Amino acid sequence: MTLHPAVAAVRLAVRRGLADLEPGNTVIVACSGGADSLALLAAVVFEGRKAGWHVVGATVDHGLQEGSADRAERVVAQMVTMGADETISARVTVEGGDLGPEAAARQARYAVLEELAGRFAAAAVLLGHTRDDQAETVLLGLARGSGGRSLAGMRPAFDSYRRPLLDVRRSDTVTACEVEGIDFWSDPHNDDPRFTRARVRTRVLPVLEEELGPGVGEALARTAEQLREDMDLLDESAEAVLAELTGGLLAAELEKHPVPIRRRVLRLAALAAGAPPAELFHEHLVAMDSLITNWHGQKWIDLPGAIRFVRREGEVGFETV
Repeated sequence: MTLHPAVAAVRLAVRRGLADLEPGNTVIVACSGGADSLALLAAVVFEGRKAGWHVVGATVDHGLQEGSADRAERVVAQMVTMGADETISARVTVEGGDLGPEAAARQARYAVLEELAGRFAAAAVLLGHTRDDQAETVLLGLARGSGGRSLAGMRPAFDSYRRPLLDVRRSDTVTACEVEGIDFWSDPHNDDPRFTRARVRTRVLPVLEEELGPGVGEALARTAEQLREDMDLLDESAEAVLAELTGGLLAAELEKHPVPIRRRVLRLAALAAGAPPAELFHEHLVAMDSLITNWHGQKWIDLPGAIRFVRREGEVGFETV
């Protein structure tokens, strides 16, 4: 029997994305019950039988919607039926603080997944983001003026996480589930106009496709792929420069480096000093840079996280307020 192209696309993406794993490795699949994550789980279970992986299905209940606990139970039962070797469900408390609801939920989810990765000694934690998610991310970064790193989109892999479906279309994950008889849940938040990403998905991208022609999503994702290598090279260079500055951040030494490297060094140093990543913006980096390249007696730059970037006797550094 001929394998449906959508099922084949998902399985091939998993096979390529996990080609380096060894027999016996544990793989955690983060599963929301939506088409993307269930198609991913089905492909990992199929490929895992041949490769000898131990597949753990994990679902996280954020408690943000009525009936979420019951839905998490159904997802667990579904993961068992689909052939996961182990399943686990975790409920988290989403506390927004200064973050929006989407970012707060994501932060809570990743905290649980990191804990599970340690508990199971997992070789990889798999996320079901698709090419469509990548296009949305790039468009959001462009609209926010977030710089090259945001335009480079989501990374295929970072730490223990992998996104094997980043080159797979969302329509393929939906079709794969339909072909394999997998019932999936459609999260109403994905179409809720209160959320920025939902508006991009349901309003902005369809208009762009209509006005500019089909393929806008693929083009945005392709842009991310092209930029990612450049961003990675710049980040690696900045890390190397920072590692060499063991004797302190001397303004004269930093000024020798090109702006893209210097400001990345400053960002890395600020993060190490305690600045929250989500609150450290481009304008902070520009202001910090001015203490190096345009210094005329100013003493410090206030940064998020109750720290200051200061300059004294030709050396710059950080102080707690």
